[in-house]
Amino acid sequence: MSDDDEELTYAAAGVDIAESEAATAALVGAVGESEGDYAGLLDIGDRYLGLATDGVGTKLLVAEALSDYSTVGIDCIAMNANDLVAAGVRPVAFVDYLAVDEPDERFAEQVGEGLAAGADRAGIELVGGETAVMPEVVSGLDLAGTCAGLAAKEGIFPGSAEVGDALVGVPSSGIHSNGLTLARRAVTRRGAYTDPCPFGDYDRLGDALLEPTRIYTDLLDPMRDHGVHAAAHVTGGGWTNLERLGDARYVIDDPFDPQPVFGFVQEAGNVSDEEMHRTFNMGTGFVAALDPDDAESLADAVDGRVIGRVEAGDGVSIRGLEL
Repeated sequence: MSDDDEELTYAAAGVDIAESEAATAALVGAVGESEGDYAGLLDIGDRYLGLATDGVGTKLLVAEALSDYSTVGIDCIAMNANDLVAAGVRPVAFVDYLAVDEPDERFAEQVGEGLAAGADRAGIELVGGETAVMPEVVSGLDLAGTCAGLAAKEGIFPGSAEVGDALVGVPSSGIHSNGLTLARRAVTRRGAYTDPCPFGDYDRLGDALLEPTRIYTDLLDPMRDHGVHAAAHVTGGGWTNLERLGDARYVIDDPFDPQPVFGFVQEAGNVSDEEMHRTFNMGTGFVAALDPDDAESLADAVDGRVIGRVEAGDGVSIRGLEL
């Protein structure tokens, strides 16, 4: 078997989820727990202040290869704002941090345009940021940020799915900004980011990887109106994110079809079905758990659909896979 035929995994590509979770647990153990899962929640009297921080990750390497940084700012805001939404918090403001090895007016302008577009989609304000020039620390650039939000005490989702709940899913826009280390390794086995894209409306393969992360702030009011118990932003770890909804078994009967980019990545990297679902959103970017009597109404309100249910037990079952 040649190296190009070897089965790729996220860990072999350079990101071991188990090691990452262990390191995160060690950090949390050192600084102490905070209320909230996707976002940190601070009790400020009659409301909660929610904070989330995240970056764009190795998607930046695709942007660098294509000399196109115009959408990564959208990803940066999306990865933060969506985590607040999953907690039931309305995002209100964002501050970015751009670290570079040397100043470059061209890509700085493109990053700024993306941040502005992301803020507009999320309905939030950009309230400042920082650009740090660190040639001995950073190679190229890194983009991250922090999003702040507010929620009334009764606006926060309870945080735990209940046995018997229905699961309502909402489509993703593609790979979003997770699993790019694996996706990049797979795609470049077959060619270059600049190669013509054999699927969709993309000119180049890299353009499919740069499709911006969908922003889900528009789901917040319908989810509150329909009494959602808990919600999950399907990010790093893929479908195992549903386990963050609480101790139960999550059975997915009718997920959205994966966009063609996932099939290309899987074939190019000889990636197993299990690894794909443990790494990527596979077409569904956000999931809410609620009373089944309200599920169809919520699905209609958010252009989603009922994709499964919550049972007693543990783990995630999807497309015949046990994750």
